[in-house]
Amino acid sequence: MPHAPTTIAEAETQPARQANVVVAVLAFAGIVVSLMQTLVVPLIPELPSLLHASSSDAAWAITATLLAAAVATPTMGRLGDMYGKRGMLVVSLVALVVGSVIGAMSDSLVPMIVGRSLQGLSAGVIALGISIMRDELPRERLGSATALMSASLGVGGALGLPAAAFLAENADWHLLFWTAAVLGGLALVLVLVLVPESQVRTGGRFDAVGAVGLSAALVCLLLAISKGADWGWASGLTTGLFVAAASVLLVWGWWELRTSEPLVDLRTAARRQVLLTNAASAVFGFAMFAMTLVLPQLLQLPEATGFGLGRGMMTVGLVMAPSGLVMMAMAPLSARISRTRGPKVTLMWGAVVVACGYALNVVLMSQIWHLVLASCVIGAGIGLAYGAMPALVMAAVPVSETAAANSLNTLMRSIGTSVSSAVAGAVLAGMTLSLGAVAVPSQDGFRVVMALGAAAALAALVVASFLPGKDSADAH
Repeated sequence: MPHAPTTIAEAETQPARQANVVVAVLAFAGIVVSLMQTLVVPLIPELPSLLHASSSDAAWAITATLLAAAVATPTMGRLGDMYGKRGMLVVSLVALVVGSVIGAMSDSLVPMIVGRSLQGLSAGVIALGISIMRDELPRERLGSATALMSASLGVGGALGLPAAAFLAENADWHLLFWTAAVLGGLALVLVLVLVPESQVRTGGRFDAVGAVGLSAALVCLLLAISKGADWGWASGLTTGLFVAAASVLLVWGWWELRTSEPLVDLRTAARRQVLLTNAASAVFGFAMFAMTLVLPQLLQLPEATGFGLGRGMMTVGLVMAPSGLVMMAMAPLSARISRTRGPKVTLMWGAVVVACGYALNVVLMSQIWHLVLASCVIGAGIGLAYGAMPALVMAAVPVSETAAANSLNTLMRSIGTSVSSAVAGAVLAGMTLSLGAVAVPSQDGFRVVMALGAAAALAALVVASFLPGKDSADAH
């Protein structure tokens, strides 16, 4: 039997305690889902032999997750607004658990792709969690809670890498997926027991045509971006996918503007604050992912290159992990700045800090502590900026569209990271040096990628400068 409050102070403490529990559970779910990004990173060199497939075929175990996440994020957000955010959160976590179990039982390519696709379908958890927070938390708690939830996207990826590397080096690789299944199952149980169902929902008819159209466009776009280097950027297949993506998006936009209950309300998305926040998010996604691509390679390249540090994947994970802790630590500061100065200022400061981190990395890249310092500075900027983005979006959209709007924002970040991966890959493939019979990326190539990361952060700063100020946002 629940304990009844006996004093006024105790009665006032209970809602605060319940809010803390909701925030903790949702943030944990977000971290678990973001772990899927780095789950197979330690296995990438061995995937072809583990799955008895060619290197190009084994890469689909990575690509499938990306494509499934792109399809699921906007769809689950809209379904959450219509039929209940907690329900869609549960569906997403069930997909993660089932996908993890399938991956844990896989020894060949096809079931692994199925499992990784199901894991990708859980990508909507973070946007749904932010939306539940808006519905359930008191206003004074919302800023710090959504900042923490938004930062969990980076936190899980950074903290998951050393854990995944440790398991991959010291146990059977299937244990990675069993661990993911256990963590997903724990998150699922906690959500079912401790997170209330929001009563804010729109109902209505789901825009299936819009969902199929947007999914088709995103699959074409992300396939072209992620596979363009392998297929050739000027090849007929890559070019055809880009053209198909643009064509389908045009038709999809025409449909969304004319249907009464669209998947994405383009008129809301075109509002200055929403549009500019999403643009800044895409550019910021590019900036964030450059670090993830550069630092592991610098650490793992042989010392014979003259700049590589010759370390293993476990060291890579330990170097990257502090940046995740810094992101988490920045969540309350991000909320405080947004509350006093406005989320526009927080986003701009985050962009400046990220640019400074990459500038440091261009100069300091010869010692492990150099890379830890640079990654922590970049992580601090990401923590500031990612905390501001949901606040900017939610201040400009109706409560009934919270999940869909946050999902679109998350999707824009993902597109930015995909473009970052393709651009960085092209730069590093084009700027190489010979190490025996093998060509490896040159130090100048890494410096160019880091300079591009800094430039992307400064571009996000410029975009954010055109956002409405605090007074305008408050007036809205």
